[in-house]
Amino acid sequence: MTRYWQDIQPGEQFETGQLEISKQDILEFAVEFDPQPYHLDSNAAADSIFGGLCASGWQVAALMMRLLTDSLHRQALPIAGIAAVPTMRWKMPVFADDTLSARVTVTGREETSRLNGAGSLDLDVVVFNQHNKAVIELSARLLVAMEETAHAG
Repeated sequence: MTRYWQDIQPGEQFETGQLEISKQDILEFAVEFDPQPYHLDSNAAADSIFGGLCASGWQVAALMMRLLTDSLHRQALPIAGIAAVPTMRWKMPVFADDTLSARVTVTGREETSRLNGAGSLDLDVVVFNQHNKAVIELSARLLVAMEETAHAG
């Protein structure tokens, strides 16, 4: 059953699924999007502040988006988009064979948004590795369809 903006209240919390990242995933992303030595070369990475080959923070952010999107679809929310990401902090590196999951908390909601027929939800998202250590934290403003818009037309 579809859940609309009106159905979601601050304080609601949900967990995402999991994604595992491989060394090959890290290397392929780095070659194309973030060619830093600590993302491309194990020896250079070992001598870096990270102590080993690690994923680009942008790759971790993209994986977070996948986790979030899949989870929101499971919640049956008609997502109209993301209006903002006011804060994002990388907390610790993500290494090959790490498994990521996230906890999403609704922290606020607003009836008006920049998109007609949608309300906004403020979310706090924390992505954890398999050791339950936070690897990235962010806040986001999500646009969700309002019920009357979905039934119009």
